Amino acid sequence: MENLITYFENIPTLHRSVLLVGGITLFWLLEGILPLFNFKYKKWKHALPNLFFTLTTIIINFALAFALLATADWVKINDFGIINWLPEIPFWLYVTLGVLLLDFVGAYLAHYTEHKIGVLWMVHLVHHSDHEVDTTSANRHHPLESIIRFIFTLAGVFIIGAPIGIVMLYQSMSLIFTQFTHANIKMPRQLDKLLSYIIVSPDMHKVHHHYKLPYTDSNYGNIFSIWDRIFGTYMHLDRAKIVYGVDTFPNAEENASLKHLLKQPFHKYRKPTS
Repeated sequence: MENLITYFENIPTLHRSVLLVGGITLFWLLEGILPLFNFKYKKWKHALPNLFFTLTTIIINFALAFALLATADWVKINDFGIINWLPEIPFWLYVTLGVLLLDFVGAYLAHYTEHKIGVLWMVHLVHHSDHEVDTTSANRHHPLESIIRFIFTLAGVFIIGAPIGIVMLYQSMSLIFTQFTHANIKMPRQLDKLLSYIIVSPDMHKVHHHYKLPYTDSNYGNIFSIWDRIFGTYMHLDRAKIVYGVDTFPNAEENASLKHLLKQPFHKYRKPTS
């Protein structure tokens, strides 16, 4: 475990790029072999705006990385944060708790908040307005949302006391898991259900992308499904009944337009139906 954390403390940019590109490529290929839905779309055309938002997310995270590194170093030097205030525990448990709590504060809590505050929902809407959810949808986040998510991650690192090795481990896991859960792949139902008791499975997350409440406001988890189960936000919907998109912004042509998506957060709030 010590060697693993040492690796992630110094993970080369090239290795992180391989995770991103390799993950998208792997799930892109699997979507062609085992598709959940047979979308009648031009895959590359659909991917272009999503890949643009992936690029803006990378740029923003890279530009703000100094703050993340400084915070992670500060909590380590000052022995600050939840996992540093605990009685002495095995290193593997220290790492596991760090990853779990980062998933809660930096992902679950951030995601939940975006759904409950109107102005944040309008920013997050870009992610939900995709009518053909596939692996490229994973990082379909408006640049404003990338900044909001970064702030939550920074708060998580500070509150939890996560050193940079745990932060990089978590972010690398998150990268692969989001590609996996958004991928348009058809897993055996029982396997998917079994996985969903511990981690967010593809079927579980796709319920979150259903176009109407109450399903849109459920299954907020990123890596671990335990947060949804603990806080009562877990919901099930048969995958055959899932319809992607958002009822308040139903225009599929506009929702595929990069120009429109960049302006989407600035539209007047539209009250959802249920």
